Amino acid sequence: MSRLRLEFPNANGQTLVGLLETPPEPVSAVSYALFAHCFTCGKDMAAASRISRALAERGIATLRFDFTGLGHSDGDFADTNFSSNVQDLLAAARKLEQDFAAPALLVGHSLGGAAVLAAAAHLPSVQAVATIAAPATAAHVKHLLTGARDQLAERGEAAVQIGHRRLRIRRQFLEDLDLYVSPDHIRALRRPLLIFHSPLDTIVDISEAARIYQSALHPKSFISLDQADHMLTNPEDAEYVAEILVAWASRYLGIKRHGFEMSTGTKPRVAPGTVLVTEILDDHPSLGGLSAQRHQ
Repeated sequence: MSRLRLEFPNANGQTLVGLLETPPEPVSAVSYALFAHCFTCGKDMAAASRISRALAERGIATLRFDFTGLGHSDGDFADTNFSSNVQDLLAAARKLEQDFAAPALLVGHSLGGAAVLAAAAHLPSVQAVATIAAPATAAHVKHLLTGARDQLAERGEAAVQIGHRRLRIRRQFLEDLDLYVSPDHIRALRRPLLIFHSPLDTIVDISEAARIYQSALHPKSFISLDQADHMLTNPEDAEYVAEILVAWASRYLGIKRHGFEMSTGTKPRVAPGTVLVTEILDDHPSLGGLSAQRHQ
C-alpha cells in the first residue's frame, strides 16, 4: 500500500499536512475519502490511521490530515475554532480535487464527525457521510471547558486539559461554538448517512448518536459498536468500522464487489503468501477485488 504526504494551504495561507493512503499497486483507487480526526487529536491517532489504511486496502484512497495548530500542520491551536476546522476540511477537499479526484465520502471521528456533517453541504462531490462517536453539534464540546469559563471571561485565554493534552484556547473558541447549537443542518444534509457509536462511550454519550439519527432524513443507518471505547483503541474495532463502512458506501460510490464475493457472500480463500487480484472490465478496469490471507 502506498502513502503520500500532502501539503496544502488553509484559509489563512498556513500549511496543513496530510497523508493520503492509496490502494496497493497495481490497484487504482476507485473513489476518494476524507477523514476528520477527533478534537485535539491528529492524523496519526491509531483509529484514524487504521481506518484510513483499511479503506485504502478496499480501493478507497483516504486523506487524513492535521487540523490547523495540531500535529505537523502550521498555526496556533489557540487561534482556531470549529469554524476553522470546517474550513480546513474544505481546503483538504480542494487539494484532493486538484491533484486526484474530489472526495465522494466523508468520515469523521468524534468532533471530526460534527465537522464533516457541517462541511458536507459545501462539497457537492460528496455522495455519503459517516460519523464515528460523534456529537450532533459542536456545542457539545462546551462541557469540556466548564472549568476554564471564568478565566476566559477575565483574561480572554485559558489553558485546558483535553484528555492527555494541555492546550490554550481563547474566548473566540467558545463564542464560535454558539453558532453550532442547532442540528438543523443535519436534516438539510440530504446525503446517505451512517452513524457508528458505542453504548459504552464515556466521552460522547450515545444519546448524541440518537440526536443525529433523529435529525437526519433517510437513507440513514446506525451501527452500535458494542464493547468499543471512544477512541477505538482496539484494532479490531477500527477494522470492523472500515469493513462495514466500505460495504455500506459501495452502494453510493458505485463500487462493485468482485465475483467471488458476490457468488459466495465471503471473500475467496487465498493461500499464505499469495495475493489475488481480480478485475471488473466494464466500469472499473483497474479494480475488481484484492484479497490476501488476512485482508480483502
